[in-house]
Amino acid sequence: MITTEKKRIAIERTSHSRLPQTDFGHLAFGSTFSDHVLIADYSKGKWGEARIVPYGNLELSPGTSALHYGQSIFEGMKAFRDVNDAINLFRAEDHRNRMNKSARRLCMPEVPAEIFIDGMHEFLRLEAPWVPAGEEGSLYLRPLLFATDSFLGIRPSENYRFIIMACPVSAYYPEPLRVWVTNSYVRAVDGGVGYVKAAGNYAPSMIANKYARENGYNVVLWLDAINRKYVEEYSTMNAFFVIDEFVVTPKLTGTILEGITRDSLLTLFEDMGVPTFEREISINEIFEMHDKGKLREAFGTGTAAVVAPVQTITYEDRTLELNPDGFKLMPAAKKKLADIRRGLEPDVYGWLTQILPE
Repeated sequence: MITTEKKRIAIERTSHSRLPQTDFGHLAFGSTFSDHVLIADYSKGKWGEARIVPYGNLELSPGTSALHYGQSIFEGMKAFRDVNDAINLFRAEDHRNRMNKSARRLCMPEVPAEIFIDGMHEFLRLEAPWVPAGEEGSLYLRPLLFATDSFLGIRPSENYRFIIMACPVSAYYPEPLRVWVTNSYVRAVDGGVGYVKAAGNYAPSMIANKYARENGYNVVLWLDAINRKYVEEYSTMNAFFVIDEFVVTPKLTGTILEGITRDSLLTLFEDMGVPTFEREISINEIFEMHDKGKLREAFGTGTAAVVAPVQTITYEDRTLELNPDGFKLMPAAKKKLADIRRGLEPDVYGWLTQILPE
């Protein structure tokens, strides 16, 4: 575990905290925001000083290029309160690296460590009271970078704004998932931006997600764009399957988000002695393995959802059913991950940064 030292960033504290009015027992994901945001601006080829200010609305030109041409990326990451009441930030440098990969793909400036990492630490010191306790609770952190040129023309912006905001959250999916497989829509194509967290990835997926929810499903399972048969990822998560005693997840091909929780689970399974395979897996194989009694578990992983079990998968006119109460490998890995984040197991992987209080 890494500990951090203070680095001063200009802070304007709110005069009216919303913390006393926040019901931490009933947190709807993404609807309650903490008291402050971190902001840093990029202009004339360099980054300005980061600052922390009270949470509030932004003033933007109607010509702001991100609104017209989609130069906007984000990350999702979490901080946890451990059993000793310390605050642990999970895999921050990996999230920064992924955000900068997104930035490079969309011709945006990379965010330096002194803004992303040091700024995140200072932000968390201030917002530490917003980190919920309990196994399902966490502070969801949303770094955001978007173009701010007031210009109607298709070219990379010359000005950008970086923001860190936070939401106290509980479980994203409180119940096992009912999954609908779409072969009418696709999420990403080779050579596109499916492997990065571009804001524009999400709007085209909403029509399939809307249909799924209206018909009693929780999430969509996307197939590849060329053959419409290979499993890629769920709406908000990477996909995992347990076939016999093996864990299988789709290999990263450039159309699948490189999930940090995905990578964490693969590491944990390996250390638990569980064979893992990253390979193409077709939706027909999933149903065939289920028919043969070999599909033991199905689940998704992601920063928001963490690890979520799947109960049903519907594809065309067929539905397979699983019993999440009988899952073994998924709950074991989920518990191990939670115990590391909560300080109940040693962090032998160097995944945590402990944030020292003010």
